[in-house]
Amino acid sequence: MRLVQIAQHADDLDRAADFYTALLETPPTALFDPPGLLFFDLDGVRLLLDRNAPTSLVYLHVHNVHEVLERLDGIVDVVSRPHVIFRHEDDALGPSGHDEWQAFIRDSEGNTVGLIAFQRP
Repeated sequence: MRLVQIAQHADDLDRAADFYTALLETPPTALFDPPGLLFFDLDGVRLLLDRNAPTSLVYLHVHNVHEVLERLDGIVDVVSRPHVIFRHEDDALGPSGHDEWQAFIRDSEGNTVGLIAFQRP
């Protein structure tokens, strides 16, 4: 597995964009407002600043979210079943021409962990 995305809470996206642009010395990759999502690229790992996210919601890249949930059946609580978030039309946030599948589980400590897979439709 490898880290794909980290989410952090941000009340003010403009302020967050200014701060992270200065800190990372790079502009945002994408902004979707509404619903209030701001992305930065961290050398292939997406940093998501989101008005509705808790602090430090970690997303992990997996080959297939369905297979992972099947393998972990009985070990984890599934918070959100696998579903397609969107299709990547370009390479700005993921591989072009792929659907982004996500599922969410709760770890042994009660933290929510996102699982992400990129699959061709």
